[in-house]
Amino acid sequence: MSNQTNSSIGDTLPQTRVGLFIDGEWIYDRPSCFEVLNPSNEQALYAVPGATAKDLERALAAAQKGFEIWRNTPPVERNVIITRAIALVRERAEMIARTITLENGKLIADARAEVERSASFFDWDMAQALRAYGTIVPGEAGMQKLILRQPIGPVAGFTPWNVPLSAPSRKISGALCSGCSIILKAAEETPSAAVAMVQCFEEAGLPKGVLNLVFGNPAEVSTTLIASPVTRMVTLTGSVAVGKHLTQLAGQAMKPVLMELGGHAAVIVCEGVNAAAIGRMALKSKIRINAQWCAAPGRFLIHESVYEAFVSAYVDAALEVRVLDGMDASADLGPVSSGRRLAAMQHLVDDAVSRGGKVAVGGARVGSRGYFFAPTLLTDIPLDAAIMTDEPFGPVAAAVPFKTLDEALRIANSLPVGLAAFAFTNTLEEAERLSRDLDLGVLSINHFGAPDPDTPFGGVRDSGMGREGGPWSLDAYMVSKTVLQKTARV
Repeated sequence: MSNQTNSSIGDTLPQTRVGLFIDGEWIYDRPSCFEVLNPSNEQALYAVPGATAKDLERALAAAQKGFEIWRNTPPVERNVIITRAIALVRERAEMIARTITLENGKLIADARAEVERSASFFDWDMAQALRAYGTIVPGEAGMQKLILRQPIGPVAGFTPWNVPLSAPSRKISGALCSGCSIILKAAEETPSAAVAMVQCFEEAGLPKGVLNLVFGNPAEVSTTLIASPVTRMVTLTGSVAVGKHLTQLAGQAMKPVLMELGGHAAVIVCEGVNAAAIGRMALKSKIRINAQWCAAPGRFLIHESVYEAFVSAYVDAALEVRVLDGMDASADLGPVSSGRRLAAMQHLVDDAVSRGGKVAVGGARVGSRGYFFAPTLLTDIPLDAAIMTDEPFGPVAAAVPFKTLDEALRIANSLPVGLAAFAFTNTLEEAERLSRDLDLGVLSINHFGAPDPDTPFGGVRDSGMGREGGPWSLDAYMVSKTVLQKTARV
């Protein structure tokens, strides 16, 4: 592995200026609520203004006013504005991608892919909006039974730092394509991508108040937005702990939620497969987006007959990884997002070693500047080691052998989360069993891919509720209204 921590490649500041966007106005002159750092070199970039209580109240009033305009705008006309905005996003893809890498540290190639993926959510949802049909129920003469699908109302959306454009795009797309307004609270750690997207909608002619962007104290923002009678729906992509807290706040206010929360993806590698090839694939998948994605593989459960081949291949692939600034085109792995994440990686390693585990590869920080951590595989660990119970959200993983598929399923299902998993098998019997018995929202068999906009994504149990994407992508943002109308004169 190689490391470059003193590069100036990623030092250029983005072209966007970070501010609040409320009722069609950019606001920059607020006290700082966070200082953004470049994770590749730990240099301070800029401060993020935090919304005041009055700003939040103004955003709520704007969202209510914007909703009344947007809900009555025909879907075809909405799509014209959204199409213009997403064309601007694609035109500015390189600038937005560089902003993402500067603030987040992910590889520039991954950042470019995130911009295009974010735009594709709107492509799908705009088409779905034109198919949000109601229903006519057969009834007796003189009676019409209509089921209408209508936008639910102003939305409060909360998004994380790891996918600073993709997650906001999911929320903005679902809301706007459904006819809702939205107040987005994006992550202070990575603010500029959301700012850039909002600028595109502003320039595309979106009516004032339909899209609002705030930053600030998370507790104050969430409590204010969720408690307000203006807000009609709450959506979050984030951690299990934050998701439970926001769901509790929403429950107290009797508001529906859409929660895409954390996981700890298992990878089950069955007997009779090419474990060496899968081991190399596994390493590449693990370190994608600097291993900071919610469905990243972390618990490798390998049949004992192919265990050594898998581990050996994973280690060999890890030793070839170039750990560099994400702006460097030759990089395979960039930094984790913060010093806190760096410390969390070391804790997972130290905990495993203290329990008798072994470090097959990696296991330590790379360099002394920037939040770089080597791709790491832990072996010979007990099932209660932290790496087996806590989502790592970084380039640390564990490999555990199993004798029977029953054992592998028991380990995979042992956690309270159930977002995603991966499995490799050459038998239909095992594939069917894995599909039926793994308790989660997304399963990829014989590959490490993730759902596209045309398929649902979301988890079960502590990994959240509801789904984003797929044929039902707008359902959470819409309500049905039953209209029973007699046609006789009165």
